[in-house]
Order: sequence, then structure tokens, then C-alpha cells
Amino acid sequence: MASGGGSWKGFTLVAATAVVITVLATTNVWNPFPQLWSWINASGPIAPNTRWQQSLGGSPQSVAIAGDAVIVEYRTSVEAYGLTAAVKLWSSDADWAAVAGKGANAVVVTGRLLTKGYQVLDPATGAVRRADTGASAVWTYQDAIVDLSCSGGDECRLTAWDPRSGKQLWTVSAGSLGFVLDAANPDLPDTRRLISGDVDDDVAGPPALPGLLGLPHDGEIRVIDTAGGRLVQTIRPARDQRVAVVGGRVLTVTGTAEDGTCYYGVTGGDPVGGRVVWRRDGLNLRTADNGSNCEQEHDPAGGYNVVLGVDPYGREVLINGYDGRNLWYGDKESSVLTVDDTYAVIRKGDSVRGYSFTKDKVVWRQDGRAEAGAALTPYAAIVASKGRVTALAPGSGAVRADVRTEAKVFAVGPDGMILVVGREMAYVPFA
Repeated sequence: MASGGGSWKGFTLVAATAVVITVLATTNVWNPFPQLWSWINASGPIAPNTRWQQSLGGSPQSVAIAGDAVIVEYRTSVEAYGLTAAVKLWSSDADWAAVAGKGANAVVVTGRLLTKGYQVLDPATGAVRRADTGASAVWTYQDAIVDLSCSGGDECRLTAWDPRSGKQLWTVSAGSLGFVLDAANPDLPDTRRLISGDVDDDVAGPPALPGLLGLPHDGEIRVIDTAGGRLVQTIRPARDQRVAVVGGRVLTVTGTAEDGTCYYGVTGGDPVGGRVVWRRDGLNLRTADNGSNCEQEHDPAGGYNVVLGVDPYGREVLINGYDGRNLWYGDKESSVLTVDDTYAVIRKGDSVRGYSFTKDKVVWRQDGRAEAGAALTPYAAIVASKGRVTALAPGSGAVRADVRTEAKVFAVGPDGMILVVGREMAYVPFA
């Protein structure tokens, strides 16, 4: 005898069909099927205790919280909903969209692929606050919008703008970069963020503008000081080296192939004058895949100013990129799930733990989460495993939300998080 939700739905469908036939026969009302199928195919709730759930016009590329608006990016358009009740605010044609600024000062930056320029939109109304017609690439931060404009590839300029007011903060010549960087937030030589597969890569929102930016082109990296907008160093790494600009330093990872394996060394340099500030031998920053050819094709793993390394004995270590200090040193059973400048989330066995760098100790713990991944945001640490998402206060582990859901976490704000599965989006408020 069949059982479960499938048989129930089949019985419901048969019963509903009988009702339709009866209606057609007795009232001669034509075609009640749209309402019927709408009822049969209605989506169930994404998670319990949601404030609202909204059906979208397609599967989103990204979802972000900008002030009191939820910004949904599709492949060829962007639209906004109110955070309080998911009322649709506006929509616009665009091939890419990103949020800059923070809180009430947030804006939405949109543009077209293979087309110079971009627009800065008000998240609540969609009104254009500023328009640019020359930039080929844009990076969005909490405190700046940085764009790159090139004239025929021969002369490029990097310019920073205040997100909300549109005031120019600084501009600097970036030499000849061509058009290798385009659209929103193209990859730069910095840290490769560690994040769970059950959480969107941009869940934390825009980061603060780092003190240094590295612009790659034709085997070189131009290092820009963002405090005043000036070029401070141009680097050409050797073939056995990879350079990353992290924590106000230029990290150079050297991989030497010997005896069928790779031997690594890392230096952290001051870009003004090129002085080496710190050095670590035998530290693997996972810039190369397993093997003995030592081809470094990846940025160092980590987050913001912190890098994740592995010592020669297989123990993971978290290092301050500025001065090379150990922030945390694990054992062979511990692995880092995610990290930012203040906290790390570490798994050991079936336990997931929050570690504070300022307190130098574990500040919360979740047991029974052996398969869980994690992400850190300014407002919550997210622990996500199949069928369950938990949001915790990063510094104490106080549970802000704990829901059973198959959805993915796309955005986290001060008071709640956005979950998405398929074409359904929901807002879970924090307790």
C-alpha cells in the first residue's frame, strides 16, 4: 500500500478533477483550470517563522540587502523589493548588479556586459544618482566605489568615489592595463574567501576598502595605496612565485620543486621601498594543487587580512597578513571552515566552534554538525548543513535563528537573512 506525500497529492488531484467535471456539468462555467493548477502547484514555505516569502521571475544570480531594500540580480535584469513586506519597488534592465555602501548609505551599481560605463541607483526607488560612461570595471565596497577607465588600453585611471554622494575621493594613473578587467568586482590578487557551499559567496555584503589594491596585467601587479590614491609599487613575480596583496602587505609565495615535492616559503613585504617585514619557511598557502610541479594557480585561502596556511606537519594555521603573527594554530584533526579579520569558524570532529582572535579562545560551540559548512558576516555567523541553517552572534554564539530548510543563504542583514531555493525567496528575521 502506497503512503506519503506523493499519494496524498495524487488523491487530491483526482478529487479536484472530479470537482471540475461537476462544475462544468452543472454551471457551464468554462475553464476553471488556471485557478485549480495555481492551487495544486503552489509552493510550500521555504522555512518556518519567515516574515514573508516571495516568488521570483527566475533563478537569481545574486541577492543582497541594501538598506531597507532587497536587490535581486538576474542574468539580464535587476529588481528591488521592500525588506519589510517584499513589496516590489522597481526593476531595471542590466547584465550585472552589485551593492556598495552600507546601511542607509547603500547604493546599487548596475551595468551592461561589453559596454563601458555604469549607473549608481537608489535602492529604494531605482532613481539614477550618478552615471559613468567610460569605466570598464567597477569594484564595490562599504566605503567606496572604485572604477577603472582606459583610453584605448594605453592610459588607464583608477578612481574612487563616495558611494552615496558621488564625490570623487581620489584618482591615480594605472598605466597600460588594456581591457583585461571588466564588469563588477573582477578578481584581484588578494585572498580567496573560504565559505560553505550552502551559502552564497557574497553573503557578507561588500567589504571595507582595503589599504592596498593590486591590479594585474601582463605578468605584473601594480600596487595602489587607497588612503591617498597613489601607485606605490610595480611587481613582476618570478615563474615560481605568486603574489597576493593582503593586510597592507605584498605576500610573495615561492614554490620550489625538489625530491618529487614542493617546498614553500612566504614573505610579507612593505610595498613602499620593498622591505621584507616577515618571512615564513615551510608554509603552504594552498596556492598550488596537489602535485610536484608547484604551479601556483590560486590566491591564498583566507579572508580580508587573514591567510590560511598549512605547516609541514599538516596542521592548519591562521596568520595575520600584516605582521605574520599566528592568530590560531590547530592540530591535525581541526580544519578552518571560514575566517574574517575578527573570528574563525573551525570544525573538529562533529563540533563546529567559533574562535575569537581578540580573546584568543573559543567563544561558542555547536555539536552534532559534522557535515556543516560556515560563513561569517558582520551580523551573524552562519552554520549550514543539509536541511538546517543556524545564525549565531559571532562573539557569543547566541542563536539568532535556527531553521530547518533546504534553501541557500544569500544575504544577511542586521535583523535577518534572505533564503532562496529555486524561484522562491524568503526573509527570516532574527530573534
